[in-house]
Amino acid sequence: MKILVINCGSSSLKYQLFDMRDESVLAKGLVERIGLPGSVLVHRPGDQKVEINADIENHEKAIALVLEAVTSPKHGVLASLDELSATGHRVVHGGEDFSGSVRITPAVMEAIRKNSDLAPLHNPPNIMGIEACTNLMPKIAQIAVFDTAFHQSMPAEAYIYALPYEYYEKYKVRRYGFHGTSHLYVSQRAAALLGKPAQDVKVITCHLGNGASITAVKGGKSVDTSMGLTPLEGLVMGTRSGDIDPAILSFIMEKEQLNIAQATDVLNKKSGVLGLSGVSSDFRDIEEAAGKGNKRAQLALDRFAYVVRKYIGAYAAALDGADAIVFTAGLGENSSSMRAKICAGLGYLGVAIDEAKNKIRGQEVDISAAGAGLRVLVIPTNEELVIARDTLKIIEKA
Repeated sequence: MKILVINCGSSSLKYQLFDMRDESVLAKGLVERIGLPGSVLVHRPGDQKVEINADIENHEKAIALVLEAVTSPKHGVLASLDELSATGHRVVHGGEDFSGSVRITPAVMEAIRKNSDLAPLHNPPNIMGIEACTNLMPKIAQIAVFDTAFHQSMPAEAYIYALPYEYYEKYKVRRYGFHGTSHLYVSQRAAALLGKPAQDVKVITCHLGNGASITAVKGGKSVDTSMGLTPLEGLVMGTRSGDIDPAILSFIMEKEQLNIAQATDVLNKKSGVLGLSGVSSDFRDIEEAAGKGNKRAQLALDRFAYVVRKYIGAYAAALDGADAIVFTAGLGENSSSMRAKICAGLGYLGVAIDEAKNKIRGQEVDISAAGAGLRVLVIPTNEELVIARDTLKIIEKA
């Protein structure tokens, strides 16, 4: 069983090709600058790296190049596309329509299009990727795996907003949450590392990267998560503000003479640690600047760590205690200093980390100090593997 996983952005496309007999990655790659000058496909079969420069005007051309690469006599890993069993697609927003992954049908596509109102930056490129694969591989099953599906288990008191209820009834305005495949994967790995069945474990999963979210997971199910109707709510992020007083929006619009689109752009693209530090949205650049005495950079790091700690405390309350805290994604997996900074304020929960164990990057490890009351785990995420596994389950049921 060989499964191709596709993750389409507005001008990029990531892919991985799995052999599901042992879940090995046969090839992976990235297409960048779709529809822009200088477009390129970087294809990695095994330990090789192949760069293919071409005019890639749209997602269909991008996927056609990917399929050529994986079947190439020179650097391919498939004799032909007949070896593919299915393609799994990351779809950001499934709204309330999908609580799990599904085989793509015309009705499913219509629902994904409908939910584009809730994710106008993400669902349209996801749709383009699905349509391109359907055109190029009409006989191969296409499966949709939704970022929001894992969070559909949240109880109403966690997902509802205290707005006029008619907005929920008419427009489905509620908390949806994102990074679902990541939170699912690391929570399952946490249960395995703890040596307990997933249904007996309570964990707080921290997906910390340029986009960041925290989820409370009880018995293998999401019971609360920090992102909301959109990925803007919750933690301070690379360029997103996270939680703010809603009245700030109208206040700044009036003072700066901004329209709603401009103000939303400020919150999504000019805020977060970029806005605070004035340095970068990349935490590595901010840490370097803070090390040289940049006070705004230090403030950005302090604010980020503070908000993460606050959410961890809130979710410990929501779970009535926890078995573990999990750090994952780019910052969570690789920044020992940020993990230490966050954990330094959690001693009341029984958190204590081992300084030597914490000096790791991108490895699966328990960094708890001996005798700590609450385990702290670092688990590299693998969203593509979750998509491949879900795809396999669905086609095996057919």
